[in-house]
Amino acid sequence: MSLPHAILTALLEKPSSGLELTRRFDRSIGYFWSATHQQIYRELGRLESGGHIRALPAEQPSRGQRKTYEVLPTGRAELARWTATAQDPKPQRDVLLLRLRAAAVVGTAGLEADLRRHLDLHRRQLAEYEEIERRDFPPERAGAQDRLRHLVLRAGIDLETFWTGWLAEALKEFPEVPGESGAPEGLAEERRSGPSPERSLGAETDVGADEAGKSAGSPG
Repeated sequence: MSLPHAILTALLEKPSSGLELTRRFDRSIGYFWSATHQQIYRELGRLESGGHIRALPAEQPSRGQRKTYEVLPTGRAELARWTATAQDPKPQRDVLLLRLRAAAVVGTAGLEADLRRHLDLHRRQLAEYEEIERRDFPPERAGAQDRLRHLVLRAGIDLETFWTGWLAEALKEFPEVPGESGAPEGLAEERRSGPSPERSLGAETDVGADEAGKSAGSPG
């Protein structure tokens, strides 16, 4: 449930309309906590009904005028509570790494080209982060708040630096694994001849059950 806290953070930095908030997400917070425009608008409604934010009174009310939201004391208190609450790191889950592991047994066809595509994407993202750093964090901006925001950006820069370096190195030593020979010997043979009844899913023979019993009772 971190999206409401991301919205509270953004509104405490600057009261905004829903449209302004979605644009700010696209340019900053969305780099590390993405959300669709629909999700942001839906969460704004929940935060308002929950008493965490309010729409500022319009100076000159008119039909179709955008609401500008600000954070109420209860919203600030909730954000402070959430910020101070300990949380464990999230387990690493990366599809590309899983695909590389799978390629060791089914072959690497098509994977090298996608590694090159990923490298290009990470290089572009790194260049974008470095441009933001040059533009928004010059040496003279050294206040405590700016240093914290810069730390977030540095995390993005360091991650993209890691991925560009790792992908470039992976491509240098990328091994070709043919599809058939990349599979374990027994599996490759099974593909050619079809699975034996003993190895079919759901099939169990008396011999197989007897052998399983022997294995379970043996020390080695």
